[in-house]
Amino acid sequence: MKLIRFGTPENEKPGVELENGTRIDVSAFGQDYNENFFANNGIELLQDWLSKNISSCPVIKADERLGAPLCRPSKIVCVGLNYARHAAESGMAIPSEPVLFFKATSAIVGPNDDLVIPKGSKKTDWEVELGVVIGKKASYVSEDEAMDHVAGYVLHNDYSEREFQLEREGQWVKGKSNDTFAPLGPFIATKDEIQDPHNLNLWLKLNGETMQNSNTSDFVFNIPHLVSYISQFMTLLPGDIISTGTPFGVGLGLNPPKYLIPGDIVELGIDGLGSSKQHAKAYNGE
Repeated sequence: MKLIRFGTPENEKPGVELENGTRIDVSAFGQDYNENFFANNGIELLQDWLSKNISSCPVIKADERLGAPLCRPSKIVCVGLNYARHAAESGMAIPSEPVLFFKATSAIVGPNDDLVIPKGSKKTDWEVELGVVIGKKASYVSEDEAMDHVAGYVLHNDYSEREFQLEREGQWVKGKSNDTFAPLGPFIATKDEIQDPHNLNLWLKLNGETMQNSNTSDFVFNIPHLVSYISQFMTLLPGDIISTGTPFGVGLGLNPPKYLIPGDIVELGIDGLGSSKQHAKAYNGE
């Protein structure tokens, strides 16, 4: 099943994208896609509800805005340097343990919303990533049971301001958390939709030119390891997102480096998770 949310910002409603691409409004189901939904078998309950009520669900217009496909989660846990070639282009060693950092959930926007380049930014960069959506509370779980705690997967562009991240002292979070820096979607694909999350092509284009083109088979640490590892340090709550890192091809790694400017168009996608597009705009102080 493909979970979507649609409508104007802060007023999104829950929906489902069907196999034929039609999008339907499931507001009558009575639940949005939040922590409570994932924690209480919401996916299974929605599937059962749809089997009886799908014919009465309104069709969503094709040009309707898509929001992030879940309500703001408690946290986005990001994994740094999780592709071998990306570590090399960044001039950093392949880590012996996962490198973790947080991304503020206030950065979340819809998949095709504008990217706002932050005030004073000169080094805003792109990062296509596979997001893992947690479906069941996870604390001190083993790798063998880790996938039982996964609800599905989502496309994420982990935008990063490299000066804020690397040159302004402290941890990476300052360069990761600006408003609009976490477009999610177009949909969450439930776990059964993705046959092998460790063999997914992912790509990103800047103004039509391919910048990133890789496969999740290049992970340094796989998803069961990440879920188990992170759960040793914090409780993962239903709806939380683990963003699993980006492959080679970011602006920081180019010679010379290249960063986003107003007017740029970023497009990205992952097998089975659709694609998204963001137009870069300058911060205007509003």
